[in-house]
Amino acid sequence: MWRYVTKRLLYLVPVLFGVSIITFGLINLAPGDPAELILCSGGVEPTKEAVETLRAELGLNDPLYVQYGRWLGKAVHLDLGKSFRTGRPVAEEIFSRFPATLELACAAMAFMVCLALPAGILSALYRHAFLDHLSRFGALFGASLPGFWLGLMLIYFFAVKLGVLPVMGRGGLRHLVLPAVTLGFGLAAVYARILRAGMLEVLGQDYIRVARAKGLKEKWVIGRHALKNALLPAVTLLGMSCGHLLGGAVIVETIFAWPGVGKFAVDAIFNRDYPVIQGYAFFMAAVFVLVNLLVDISYVFLDPRIRLEGGNSR
Repeated sequence: MWRYVTKRLLYLVPVLFGVSIITFGLINLAPGDPAELILCSGGVEPTKEAVETLRAELGLNDPLYVQYGRWLGKAVHLDLGKSFRTGRPVAEEIFSRFPATLELACAAMAFMVCLALPAGILSALYRHAFLDHLSRFGALFGASLPGFWLGLMLIYFFAVKLGVLPVMGRGGLRHLVLPAVTLGFGLAAVYARILRAGMLEVLGQDYIRVARAKGLKEKWVIGRHALKNALLPAVTLLGMSCGHLLGGAVIVETIFAWPGVGKFAVDAIFNRDYPVIQGYAFFMAAVFVLVNLLVDISYVFLDPRIRLEGGNSR
């Protein structure tokens, strides 16, 4: 397995290299002069001489391949440049906001599991019953709701009308409820449907019939035999969801003014803070690759028949 993990970590190099090329190229196609943007941040119209002097100091007059090589060499050492807006290192800005995003992601995942797990299991066990129809309707309804609309509705009812929960910012547990529910509700709807389909497939297998024929308690049949195997499709999708959440759920963080990396990236886009945008894309790519590596490793523990060797599963 360690050979497989090492190989997957090596795959991270070409992925990040490709992301860096695409991001650097798109950033340089964007309108606006970075030197002029930096000087204009003080609210004073800069002179042409000042702009040219700063361009020379930043190396913006060099060819693009020289600029890219210089930026990539620093990025290898986790130096992603400095923010045009704050003047602080981009890596420091991202890592200082990552705990807030991690807190929100964990809360959303916990809410999703608490909602999707019983809904998916009960829907499969009581197939075509009222509970199954109710669960399927709720899953379809939840998957169809736009996240930004749900967030605004939650703010309207629980913050504006009832006044029981705060609207914005990061603080105690009460500040976490609305953004976590907004993020987790849509995910719960999707995972409930996936878990239901997996449970229905597993419950029809021979080893489930054998377990029941042996007289095992139903809770052991469902919990130790059926559920464990039905989780494999959900775990596959979980990697993408975790990568999205840890990369920063930009819409939810913006709506609730949650001080995570997602809102930081949105602010950087509006402010044309190019080093931050490049650093955020770099960070997102690394998060997605590492999270999906952890998902692949988890297959071994969920299904002992899977062995990870040389990058292949068998």
